[in-house]
Amino acid sequence: MPEQRTGKTASSILFKLLESIGMQGMSFLVSVFLARLLTPDDYGVVGMLTVFIAFSQVLVQSGLNTALIQKKEADECDLSSAFWFSAGVAAVLYVLLFLLAPTICGMMGRPEIAPVLRVLALLLFAGALTSVQGAVVARRMLFRRMMPCNLCATVLSGIVGIAMAASGFGYWALVGQQLTNQFTLAVLLLIFVRWRPRAMFSLRRVATMMRYGWKLLLSSILETGYVNLRSLVTGLKYNEDQLAFFNRGRQFPEMLVSAVNGSVQSVMLPVLSEQQDDPVRVKQIMRRGVRITGFVVLPMMAGLATVAAPVVTLIFGEKWLPCVPFLQICCMDFAFYPIISGNTQALNAVGRSDVVLRQELVKKLYGVAIVLISLFCFDTPLAIAWGTVLASLLNALVSAAPGKRLLGYSLMEQLRDLAPMALCALLMVVPVWLLGQLPLRPILLLPLQGISGAAVYLCLSLIMKNDCLPYLLRSIKRMLRRG
Repeated sequence: MPEQRTGKTASSILFKLLESIGMQGMSFLVSVFLARLLTPDDYGVVGMLTVFIAFSQVLVQSGLNTALIQKKEADECDLSSAFWFSAGVAAVLYVLLFLLAPTICGMMGRPEIAPVLRVLALLLFAGALTSVQGAVVARRMLFRRMMPCNLCATVLSGIVGIAMAASGFGYWALVGQQLTNQFTLAVLLLIFVRWRPRAMFSLRRVATMMRYGWKLLLSSILETGYVNLRSLVTGLKYNEDQLAFFNRGRQFPEMLVSAVNGSVQSVMLPVLSEQQDDPVRVKQIMRRGVRITGFVVLPMMAGLATVAAPVVTLIFGEKWLPCVPFLQICCMDFAFYPIISGNTQALNAVGRSDVVLRQELVKKLYGVAIVLISLFCFDTPLAIAWGTVLASLLNALVSAAPGKRLLGYSLMEQLRDLAPMALCALLMVVPVWLLGQLPLRPILLLPLQGISGAAVYLCLSLIMKNDCLPYLLRSIKRMLRRG
């Protein structure tokens, strides 16, 4: 039975990874076309407004999504109650954003974009539905059904966004893209996942889930507020262009890490939740997740930072070159995510959301202090970006601190597990950088650097007898045999 479960887990991770790669790949292609059709100012305007939408989305979910996944037994009443509660919160928040839009946009010095915020706020209703649908997918391990839904939504929204941008709609093209993506995804999940909210609601059930979820909600509020604080400060203190360069530089590493880290962790949460009463299995599963994530994420971040300038020039054009330093800094930031997310998901899975909340409180205290010091002592957008690296380093240490006591997986064990991969990634950078000195055009140079870097990293991993590659290959063969 454990072997069967391991095979199912590996298969689910691979399908989730394929879904993420496909979705992120399509999103990336769409962003390339949009970046060439739109200006940094267009992106900066929508980026500022997205801060308020992201914060509201956290309130809509209210921590119920993770509570549904973590709960050992969740029936239709739980699912429908969570949806109707989230939909009610979405309605209240939409009314508030609609009424406050002129004031919010006036404070930003752009009162003319109030209608944009009002339209973007419609995303809250789609988020209420997809949040519960996502919990159903995770509980039932239906990631195969999730893949085509996400891909179709990404393709359709990309077509809408590009068409609007080519027709001269400016930042409205980004609004149209986001709305089309989320509502299309919600409709497709209704069809393929076959879960629909029923006319039932139990406040008692919601209260039960909230006793677990409120800590996650507060943690998410702190995390979202902190992450978007940097965007808000950058946009208000400097200008929309600097915010666009910051966000564009963050997009590359975030896209890659989300595809890998998100795939592993989204599968690990329900699997760990199922095994939460078996400490030995929890440690085994968590360790495998952290090592697989590090095996893929660390070389990607090192390689991307090395080839940042030609990548930006080739893909987005020279007008986006100011984002290169942000991109390189953000690669270092996201390199810590395997430890951060792995420990957080494991603690959520074993029901220790109280520990996660305490950690988030500590993280945000020094995180805000780092943002303020970066802003007032150095007064440059790059200083704010460097502050994210320092904060992520501290976050990794704080996240892993209770690992030995609560999960049986100490910080030193995690560092030892990731050290060989980090060393291979750093050694890989040397030949990649040397190849970058060749007088070749980026379109020829980048494939050469990518192939060479991957070959060097895999060879070094085999020399160091890293078992992640054989494990992934075995999992792929198992998945193919199962069709």
